[in-house]
Amino acid sequence: MTKDQQKRLDDILFQQDHVVRLWMEYWKDFSTWETWQFWAIVMMLVIPLIVVYFAIDKNKVFQIGFYGFNIHTWFTYSDAIAMRTSHVTYPFQAIPVLPVNFALDASLVPVSFMLLYQWCISHNKNVFLYGVILSAFFSFIFKPLLVLVNLMQINKGMNYFYLFLNYLLILLLAIVMTKIFTYIKRKRDHK
Repeated sequence: MTKDQQKRLDDILFQQDHVVRLWMEYWKDFSTWETWQFWAIVMMLVIPLIVVYFAIDKNKVFQIGFYGFNIHTWFTYSDAIAMRTSHVTYPFQAIPVLPVNFALDASLVPVSFMLLYQWCISHNKNVFLYGVILSAFFSFIFKPLLVLVNLMQINKGMNYFYLFLNYLLILLLAIVMTKIFTYIKRKRDHK
């Protein structure tokens, strides 16, 4: 690594440390357990996890879990990009050092899609079609509600239609990845 490259990397790391300290100070001043917003976010994290624990089909737990993990992973990446580029901001956080809204990305959204997926495969329904409906709900009803109560901000030209397209892309990726891995497992089991 050249001196110039190392200097630039050191500058980025210094700024990154500074930003983390700023987020921690902001969280202490505006987003701790003393606010209703903190508790709303905690509820969005905890309640879906409790629900999925009791509602998940134990016979299909790995397939449904794999699908949910796909949703979680793609949403976390997407949210991290949106946050880092300031297209989406979450003024209140449960865990301030994470660059995403952990409650949405790790619980509420994946669990909602997991339960929908479970219902679709149990009733032989089209996962993509019903996923589009759930995506529309999140994009055009739930996210505007979050914006209304200032749990989320959209900036720099971001809008609910773009959020919807993002949901559709993630939905498609999760379905395709799950189908590929389910196919591989089924093929192996039939040998």
